[in-house]
Amino acid sequence: MAVSPNPIHKAQLAFQSCKTPAYYDIWADTYEEDHNLMSFKAPHLAVDFLTQHFCGRPEETQVLDVACGTGWVAKLMTELGFRSFVGVDGSKGMLELAAKTGLYQDLKLALLGTQPLPAQTGVFDVVMIVGALYPGFVPVRTIRELHNAAKPGGLVCIARGNYQRPAHFDYNNDMHREMKRMEEEGLWSLVGTSQSDRYLADPRPKCDGDGEEQYISGTVYLYRKSV
Repeated sequence: MAVSPNPIHKAQLAFQSCKTPAYYDIWADTYEEDHNLMSFKAPHLAVDFLTQHFCGRPEETQVLDVACGTGWVAKLMTELGFRSFVGVDGSKGMLELAAKTGLYQDLKLALLGTQPLPAQTGVFDVVMIVGALYPGFVPVRTIRELHNAAKPGGLVCIARGNYQRPAHFDYNNDMHREMKRMEEEGLWSLVGTSQSDRYLADPRPKCDGDGEEQYISGTVYLYRKSV
């Protein structure tokens, strides 16, 4: 009798295979389940940190959810009273699931970096991007587009894992330089950052003798657009 694959191993394989929008189309149905198996905390970390610094009325707040996936971030924000969301993602399959939540007033398909961010300039109170600013996914230059979409005084919340792999080193340096440059240009100011030692369980399979589960740390960045 065939033995069913270990769910954790299947989730690890999915994380290691997610290279293209076409893969995300296939992955959409088990995306949240696999992320939960991998202890993915980014949506919770981002929403929690945002709400610690948010002073507006959630029910009147316009939220742009970039790389929205299946709508995970919007679901969490809805529990806190937020009601108005526009979502953007590069995967049609993900957007179909996001649409089924009934939380979004509009959903837009766009491959960021190849296509411009399909959002109006200066209209959103909050701009969220969770788990997408990585090499081969969303380029560093998209950060300025996130800023442009926010209202003067609006918040831009970025959450990402601190991957310590060669492919990420240049990207990380470029990202931090761009964020700092935008501060120096007077475009925005840093509200704060939040660190987590357990952003995501390392998707690389453990070797025998590795001991307990290894985790990737993560950072949430929160900026306020200059008035």
